[in-house]
Order: sequence, then structure tokens, then C-alpha cells
Amino acid sequence: MLFERIVSEGISHISYLIGSGGQAVVIDPRRDCEYYLEIARKNDLVITHIFETHRNEDYVIGSQELADICGADIYHGEKMAFSYGKTVKEGDTFSIGSLVFTILETPGHTEESISLVLYDNEISPQPYMVFSGDTLFSGDIARTDFYGHVRKGEMAEKIFNSIVKKILSLGDGVIICPAHGAGSVCGGEITDHPFTTTGYEKVTNRWLVAGQDAFVRSRVKESPYVPPYFKKMEQYNKDRAPLLHRIPDLNPISVNDVNKFRASGCQILDIRSPTSFGAGYIPGSISCWREGLPAFMGWVLNYELPIVIVDDFNLSLDTVLRHFIRLGYDNIAGYLAGGFTQWTKAAQEISTLPTCSVQQLNERLRIESPFLLDVRDIKNRDSVGYIRNSHHRYVGELSSHLDEIPRDKPIVIYCDAGYKGSLAASILALHDFRNMTNVLGGMTAWKRAGFSIKK
Repeated sequence: MLFERIVSEGISHISYLIGSGGQAVVIDPRRDCEYYLEIARKNDLVITHIFETHRNEDYVIGSQELADICGADIYHGEKMAFSYGKTVKEGDTFSIGSLVFTILETPGHTEESISLVLYDNEISPQPYMVFSGDTLFSGDIARTDFYGHVRKGEMAEKIFNSIVKKILSLGDGVIICPAHGAGSVCGGEITDHPFTTTGYEKVTNRWLVAGQDAFVRSRVKESPYVPPYFKKMEQYNKDRAPLLHRIPDLNPISVNDVNKFRASGCQILDIRSPTSFGAGYIPGSISCWREGLPAFMGWVLNYELPIVIVDDFNLSLDTVLRHFIRLGYDNIAGYLAGGFTQWTKAAQEISTLPTCSVQQLNERLRIESPFLLDVRDIKNRDSVGYIRNSHHRYVGELSSHLDEIPRDKPIVIYCDAGYKGSLAASILALHDFRNMTNVLGGMTAWKRAGFSIKK
């Protein structure tokens, strides 16, 4: 038996390739799918089955891309009318070599969610692994809010029953292989463990320990953030995403070309650090550091206008490109050749964003009362605390709540460490806000400096 766990960093997505007897199964593949083919070729395997555990919301599933290359059949749950692939139902089995996969219908995250139980008949008739998709994670249970407030309780009950009555009933020693790890937007507080077991989750997963009633009550009250790009992912993953056939090239573009794009309409995404961005940027740019791209590009970018990427030294842009591809952003015009330095050498107009330290902010708050804007997520604000008299609005939701921000007062923005603050300031600048300052170090530095925190 060959077992490969493939992690897509940034979106914390996990897919799997399992092989036996010259065949291979891939579960929840990503869109840049060449790695699965490399593994198969290296091990003399033919990919014959592709399973989707559910219709994904946070990335473009790569099933059609992979099947277009290798000819494998695609399978998913029957409770949704997909425009491609074949449906499976409870109890269906699939065999490759000595391995048998049995389908469990595990609704809750979505109605058509399935899990796959793996048996290795060469070793034992007992279940060995379960691929739980977005149903059960390490230390957490997947979100259940995608069908609206009215159905929150219903879906929470469904997912809890799916876990307890189907997954946990397999036995305590079964290895759980989820579709996401720590940091995924499909869970709340997923534990940073590469593997877990049914028995371990029974005694350590806070939701399972608390019981169904407590879990359902909590889920009814929750309102997780829903990035706008989820709608596009739902559409692509139900009705087919455009086929790439191969990873496209990321082209360098000149200063003159950037200006042509600016004149006709484009999105300029500056992936440098907040300090670099603050010192100078192309007017109209959105500031999103490269590690933050998977989490925040779906909040601030659209799928229509071309995207121009601005960096300092244009290093590791292949990784950056894959972040875009996995979220369905195929509208990339290219990257500024020579980086931001080339823009300044060409004597082009720049804008700046003032920054300050937490010490400077503390002194400023002694003598004036700027509009202090906290753009962290609400869980962070509630658990860590906040600066007195600050106003809260999560950075992802900022552009749809601009009426909450005064235009006649100086605005000081803080977050965890200054990165989301830079993003927030760039969003405000796009909407003609002018007097803004980003706090470098954010709440992390404020707390370390020993300044007052309110809870």
C-alpha cells in the first residue's frame, strides 16, 4: 500500500493518494494537480478513481483537471446535482489491489458530504483509515453554517450524528484523515496534528466531550466569517471550473504596461511587507503580504479585472501563482518586472502610508483622540483584549462597512502585528480615505510593551 498526504499550504488543504495493485485513488485533489501524476508515475501506478468528499467552498477542486489528464472517474455524494462525475451512496465499495474503500454518507458540513473507510484485506478485515473530508478534523468539527441561520441547528445535529454514529463507531484505533489542517477557514480551532484517531478524538475533541446538546447550542449562536469568494468556489465546484491543462506562465510586465492596465482598469496587488508598502506604493494598490494571500485575496479581489502583482525582488513567484490558481484567480496579468524599485526608477507617482510604533501610539493617545480601528477577527479581539476606545471591524468586511469609518478624523489602524492593518489602510485608501496610520507590531507589540488592555 502506498499512502501520500499532500498539504497545500496557506489554505491548509490536505489531499491524499493511495495506491495498491498498480492502481491509485486520489481524494480531494487540488487544482495544480501535477504532483499526483508525478507520484503515480514514480510508483508505476495508474490513477483510476478520484473522490470528492464534498463540494468545497474554500478552493477550486482539482478533480476535473486531474481526470482530464489521466482519465480517472470522479465520484461524489448523491445529495447534490453536480454537472460532472458519478454519484455514490452509503455502502458503495471500490477496490484497488488489496484495498477496499467503503462510502459513508456523513452530512452536516454539506448535505452531500461523504467519508471513505479504507480496509486493507491483505492485513485485516478491520477498518484501517477513514477519510473524513470536512466532517471531523483533529480537535474540531467542521463549520455547519452554509445553509443559513434557519438550518444551523439542523446541520449541527446532522454532523454530530455523522461523526458519532458512523465515524466513531468504526472503532477506537481507526486513523482519521481529514481534508483540512490547522488554519483552515472550514474549521474553528483545528489542532495542529498531522494525524489523529477515532479513539483520540473521543476523549480529546472538546465538542465530542461536551456532547451534542452543547455543540448544537454553540453552533446556532456562531456566525463565522464568509469570504465573498466562497460563492465562486461553490459555483466552480458544482458546475465545473475552467480547465487549465497546465499551470500558466506568470509574465513580467513593464512600467508602461502597468500604466496601461491602470488606465483600462485593473487590480494592483502589492505583496511586500507593511513597512515596504508604507514607505511607498503604486497609487490604488492593495497591500497583502505574500503569506496572507490565501486567507485574504478572496476578500479583496474580484474575478473580472486583471491582477498585477508588485513585489520587491520577485522571488518564489511560482508559489504565489499557485495561491491564485487554487482559488480560481485566472485573471493574472503578470508581475512588475524589476519590482517596485523599477517603478521608482521610472520616476512614477507613488503614495505613502504613515506608520508608527506602539510607543508612538501610546503617546499620541495621551494628547489626542484619533479614530482607533481594530481590524482583527472578533475571536482574537475577545480572547486577547483590545486597546481602550477602539472600534472593531474585521478587515475582510471593511469594504462593505465604510459608513462606519469617519472621514473627518485621523484614523489609526491596528491588528495582530501590522499586516492586516496595512491591508485595511490600502482598502480605505482605495475609497478615498486619506489620513491613516498603521501601527507596526499591532496588538502583539502593544501587549509586550505592557500597555493597558481592555477585555
